[in-house]
Amino acid sequence: CLSFTLSFSMNPVFAGIAKKLNILDIPDARKLHKNATPLLGGAVVFIGFSVSLLLNGIFSEQVLMILLTALILFTIGIIDDSKGISAALKLAVQMICALLVMSCGIVLRVLPTDMGFWGMIGNYLLTIFWIIGITNAMNFFDGMDGLADGLGALISFFLCVVAFQTAQPFLGWIAVAMLGACLGFLPFNFRLNKNAAIFLGDAGSVVIGFILACLAVYGDWAQSDPVVALVSPVLIFWILIFDMVHITIDRIVTGKVKNFKQWIDYVGKDHLHHRLANVMGGRKQSVLFIYWLAICLGTSAVVLRHARPMDALLLIIQACIMVVLITVLERRGRLA
Repeated sequence: CLSFTLSFSMNPVFAGIAKKLNILDIPDARKLHKNATPLLGGAVVFIGFSVSLLLNGIFSEQVLMILLTALILFTIGIIDDSKGISAALKLAVQMICALLVMSCGIVLRVLPTDMGFWGMIGNYLLTIFWIIGITNAMNFFDGMDGLADGLGALISFFLCVVAFQTAQPFLGWIAVAMLGACLGFLPFNFRLNKNAAIFLGDAGSVVIGFILACLAVYGDWAQSDPVVALVSPVLIFWILIFDMVHITIDRIVTGKVKNFKQWIDYVGKDHLHHRLANVMGGRKQSVLFIYWLAICLGTSAVVLRHARPMDALLLIIQACIMVVLITVLERRGRLA
C-alpha cells in the first residue's frame, strides 16, 4: 500500500519537475509518440519501491546492495534521459553493478558444485548474462505506453506468488513493493483514450529490470527440484527472454548488425510489441496482448510448482508452442 500510494501521488510532482528541467522525450522518426513527454517516471517507481522496503524494515545485506546498485543505475539513467550517454558506458556500469550484487552472494546455482572451479565460473557468467540480459530486455520493452511498467507489475506479481508458495515471505514482500510501485505509475503511463502523461525513461525501465532480475537470482524457487527452480523464473521472464533472443538472431541473420558495438548501439522498430502492433492495428492492442501472454506464462510457472515431471514437460512444451505462435505473428507483422 505504501509503495502504491507513494508512486501514485508523486507522478504529477515529477512530471512538473521534468518539464521545468527540460527532461523530456522529444519525438523523432524512430519514436511513436507525437508530443514531448516528461521522463522522470522512473523516480516515482524507484522511490515508491525503496522507501516502502526501508520503512517496513524489509532489508538485508543483499537487499541493501540491490538498492545501492539500483540507485547507481537510476542516476546513470537520469543523466542519460537528460543529456545522453553512450550504450557502451551504460553497459559497463551495468556490468559493475552486477558484479557488486554477486559479491553479496546473489549468484545462480545452475551448474553443480561438484564441478569445482569451472562450475563456479560458469555460474558467475550465467548470473552476469541473466542480470544484464533481463535489464536490457526490460529497457527494450519501454517502447509503448504502459508496456515496460505493466510487464514489471506482472512479473513482480508472479514472483510474489511463487515466493510465498516456496515459503520465502521476505522475497515475496520485496516483489510486492515493486508491484505496488509499478501499479501506482501505470494509470499515468497507460491511458486507454489518451497518450501517456509521463514516461519511465531509462532511469525507470533499466532499474525495474535490474531489480527483478536480481530478485529472481536471490530466490530459491525449488529446494528439491533444480529443473523447476530454473524453469519457474524463466517462464515468468519468458517474454523478455524471447524478444532479446529473437531480435538478436534476426538482426545478425539479416545483416543489420555485424559486430558487438553495432548490436548494443542498434535501435529499431523490430521488437515484439512493434510487430504485434502492425498485426493488430494499434499499439494499445499490442500492449494488452503482451499482458495476457505474460499472464499465461506466469500462470504456467505457478502451476509448475506442484507438477509431476510429465506435467512440467507439457507446460514447457506449451510455452514453446506459444513462442512459435508469436513468431508467426511477428513474421506477419514484418510483412505488414
